[in-house]
Amino acid sequence: MIDLHSHVLPGLDDGAVDLDEAVAICRTAAADGTRVLAATPHVRDDYPTTPEQMEATLAGVRAVAGDTLRLVPGGELDLAELDRSPEELVRFALAGNPAYLLVETPYVGWPLDIGEKLFRLRSRGITPVLAHPERNGEVQHRPELLEPLVSSGTLVQLTAGSVDGRLGDRARGCATQLLDRGLVHLLASDAHAPTVRAAGLSAAAAALDDAPLALWLTVGVPGAIVDGGPLPPRPEGPGARRRRFRLRF
Repeated sequence: MIDLHSHVLPGLDDGAVDLDEAVAICRTAAADGTRVLAATPHVRDDYPTTPEQMEATLAGVRAVAGDTLRLVPGGELDLAELDRSPEELVRFALAGNPAYLLVETPYVGWPLDIGEKLFRLRSRGITPVLAHPERNGEVQHRPELLEPLVSSGTLVQLTAGSVDGRLGDRARGCATQLLDRGLVHLLASDAHAPTVRAAGLSAAAAALDDAPLALWLTVGVPGAIVDGGPLPPRPEGPGARRRRFRLRF
């Protein structure tokens, strides 16, 4: 499996506190079946990570973790950070692929300009990957908020703990609705520690009870981002007929 969201880089945000914990996250993820893990520190006011910090810390973790799994770069950017220069944005590219950028969904409220901000990224040749929208209260009440974003090219990434229930009933219920509406493209751990908000995708993949969809969400789409290839088509499965009439992809 391929996990394109974690906070494994120590000392940069609210994730791993030191190298030992970073290595423990890597080992936990690898033992769960993850072969590629994106190190995506927060980039926002309270955690003003620079590209230089991300790159240097990633090199340090790679050196210690060895061949536990493949660590790839990235950043989780706040909406307010999307106006950075193209040179800076590309250094935070998801999995090092300049065509993708991980964007953090706010937990509170729904910005009126979110569509415009994501459209501007698209106009620059960058596909936004919207992280954990199912944990936003407005989306929980109105999952249809994501429909125009997805229709215009944004990809949606759910947190594994939302899908398997570890993050509570509201997040799980919203995740289920988004999956049923065909508005989800990736699963990721958003791992902050080996045990709390833990690494690993297998429990969430099993909770889907749809093996082709689970493979698409944890290998097919993230693998295409890592490798720079075309995104594979969404597999047919439960609810596929309903999704086809609701949205065009």
